Amino acid sequence: DLNVLARGELAASALGVAVPRLRLLLYFIASLLTAAAVTIAGSIGFVGLVIPHLLRLLGLRDHRHLLPGCVLAGGSLLILADTLARSVAAPQQLPVGVITALLGVPLFLYLLNRRGGGL
Repeated sequence: DLNVLARGELAASALGVAVPRLRLLLYFIASLLTAAAVTIAGSIGFVGLVIPHLLRLLGLRDHRHLLPGCVLAGGSLLILADTLARSVAAPQQLPVGVITALLGVPLFLYLLNRRGGGL
């Protein structure tokens, strides 16, 4: 249903998807997952916003592949960020959020500029 909904509300409705119900369910699930991620990990969950956009830029469009790809890419990015945070200023450590912000903010600004959202 996510792939059908990604084609637009009219197309999804024409194919028999209950769009308002599905949209409400997706918002509810996304809100719960976001709240859980921020509660457990703090603001480092910002990675969860950047990785799906990055994977879409790389051409991954099908949600059956995008969701597992986000899990793997997000975990890999956090491992890379943690490694950099531990080694850049050794023997002290930078907060991992600093590294993820340095990686995520430029991409986020690029996405805003590319889609015409501006600042």
